[in-house]
Amino acid sequence: MRVAVVGAGLGGVSVAVGLHRAGHEVTLYERGAELREAGTGVVIMPNGARALDALGLGDDLRGQAVRATSGGLRDWRGRALLVADAVQAQRSVGAAHVVSRAGLHRALRAPLPTALLRTGTPVRRLEPHGNEVAVVTEGHRVTRADAVIVADGIGSGLRGQLFPDHPGLRQVGRLDLRGVLPTPAGLDVSELLASIMVDRRTGAVFGLFPLGESDLYWFTDSALAGPPPAAQEARRQVLSLMADWHPAVPALIEATPPTDVHVDAIARLAEPLPSFAVGRVALLGDAAHAMTPDLGQGASQAFEDAAALTRHLADARPVDVPDRLRRYDAERRPRTSRLMAAASRQSRMTSRTGGAAWLRDALLRAVPPQLATRLLAATWRAQ
Repeated sequence: MRVAVVGAGLGGVSVAVGLHRAGHEVTLYERGAELREAGTGVVIMPNGARALDALGLGDDLRGQAVRATSGGLRDWRGRALLVADAVQAQRSVGAAHVVSRAGLHRALRAPLPTALLRTGTPVRRLEPHGNEVAVVTEGHRVTRADAVIVADGIGSGLRGQLFPDHPGLRQVGRLDLRGVLPTPAGLDVSELLASIMVDRRTGAVFGLFPLGESDLYWFTDSALAGPPPAAQEARRQVLSLMADWHPAVPALIEATPPTDVHVDAIARLAEPLPSFAVGRVALLGDAAHAMTPDLGQGASQAFEDAAALTRHLADARPVDVPDRLRRYDAERRPRTSRLMAAASRQSRMTSRTGGAAWLRDALLRAVPPQLATRLLAATWRAQ
């Protein structure tokens, strides 16, 4: 069966490998001139790791579980709000992993023969014709496919063509900064690892995770008015905003060169899509269910999509495709819709300010450690 995959991010590469191994004739289209993934670190939750295992792609995560004895929420000074036993949480639901996004992308795409790749090839539109789909690329070149997987990311142009009445993306008024750096000498961050810090005065957020043996991955989330600034200005603004936080926070941001800081305005789908399948076309990852990053489930849900599509299409014939994609939609859309809503609730909770944030902090401090551990495990399980 001929399968076209549009978009060579983490999810697109994963489903392309899965369907190639299932014996299908796969073509992977990427608008960029190179097959690569930009970015810093990426958190793979236990459910995402299980999805990669189902695809036979989980080996690169081995030995890269989060090294931390505690996790949860702290205030901007590093004082405990809701701190759980991360080791116990991992025992109950499996380990979370933090890896280099670029390194993981290289590992995932390694099994894919280069002959299947079409880099520098934007897909302009999809045209259903009877029992196949015409894939129209730059210059009006047309190829035919029995099934098409749209994995072209949060700004998906094909999503808008498939659902012209959908409101599309919504900016949430938050700015995301991310960076990776070697652990600075003499800086003790052990108590902050795998924790999210929140500031009830400004609604700003800072997260810190270990990456590999000696690196750290950090991110911030703060209010944004207007277009996102360039990396150097964004870094300066966040340093000013977090100057009186736990000393490790400004030290880590200051130690990360502006060229290594990634800046994004946070966006999500304004509402869930009505379907992840339209005839012989299916959507995957952020193209299907872009959510805020507050649960750390973006990549993991893309891997779950890839594993589900591979399972549903593994033994499919061309005539089976519409029905198999409807099954994929029935399996994946309810789950991702719940997570989209949960991520938005988490965003509202952590970004509160004033009296509501003071009450939030007081309630979080009253949660017993055992319950906090169960709550952390539930977040990592993402059921």
